[in-house]
Amino acid sequence: MTRPISLAALTVLELAPPDMVTCAAEAGFSHVGIRLLPATPTEPQYDLVGDTPLLRDLERRLADTGVKVLDVEIFRMKPETRVADYEAAVATAARLGASDLLVAGNDPEEARLADTFAAFCDLAAGYGLSAGLEFMPWTDAKDLPQAARIVERSGRDNAGVLIDPFHLSRSRSRIEDIASIPPSRLRFMQFCDVPAQIPPTMDAILAEARAERLFPGEGGLDLLGLLRAVPRDIPLSIEAPTQALARTVGATERARRALAATRRVLAQVDA
Repeated sequence: MTRPISLAALTVLELAPPDMVTCAAEAGFSHVGIRLLPATPTEPQYDLVGDTPLLRDLERRLADTGVKVLDVEIFRMKPETRVADYEAAVATAARLGASDLLVAGNDPEEARLADTFAAFCDLAAGYGLSAGLEFMPWTDAKDLPQAARIVERSGRDNAGVLIDPFHLSRSRSRIEDIASIPPSRLRFMQFCDVPAQIPPTMDAILAEARAERLFPGEGGLDLLGLLRAVPRDIPLSIEAPTQALARTVGATERARRALAATRRVLAQVDA
């Protein structure tokens, strides 16, 4: 099969979602990730949930370019989360043809987090979607073992663990631990690079995550080992924000560079 490669929203976050689709198409991506719900209060918020003019524009761009939606983000599981409140956004994701929903764990009580995640998976299943729990060291799904534990505790067939090499490194998780996760739990993976040295504080890690990563193969992570540890041809979502570079290089050119870098790494895996 041809591996789907998707342009994640964070890589070109300065663009509105319809323009992200155009950017993905012009850069050569087969798929795109759509951020229906902002990750932070300071991000631009777009009126995309429901039958809105912007959503219809987004649908037109998808139809015109042939680009597909891989995942939709970001759904946060908090202590006060009412899963039913997410239904309109989940329905919109299904309308866009997405296959996966990106979930963050923001509840320090792990048992409750697992229960909320399970309920969210049930909602997603009703729309034919999977839910991937992304571990991030500053959240309450801090590392790969914890995310795998929460996903298994949910007991839902459409629940997955979302691996990002950035978070794998910064949470001090191990590639070797991936072998303990059923392949069916690894539905797609984010992809980027970063220097091997871990910043000294969580604030510095968070700033690096949101603004200054590297394109695949340009840092110090064992991306070849990671790719060999996950299912062959797993879809990749390229999430590589490079804000310093963005001051002088436009979104489409950065996306092209990210895709070319990814293909160079993939060629080494297949060599």
